[in-house]
Amino acid sequence: MANHKSALKRARQNTVRHMRNQSVRTRVKSAVKDVRLAVNENSGKATEKLTQAKSAIDKAAKKGVIHKRAAARKISRLSRLVNTLAA
Repeated sequence: MANHKSALKRARQNTVRHMRNQSVRTRVKSAVKDVRLAVNENSGKATEKLTQAKSAIDKAAKKGVIHKRAAARKISRLSRLVNTLAA
């Protein structure tokens, strides 16, 4: 455990940021899962779920929770998956 006052503060900040980032990551994972389920069920809501997932992924990248290239890769793969359903 940290001993210095500044190190204790840094530890507190890290736990707060960890909880905040964890909720954003969970939101992204749930959105991606919804898109994949919609594609597997061949439902017409896949494109609607894709737009929600894109929004969640972009917000996570904007906040710095995930890297911008990782976000672009996730969006690209999901879009490609939804487009195979349409074709």
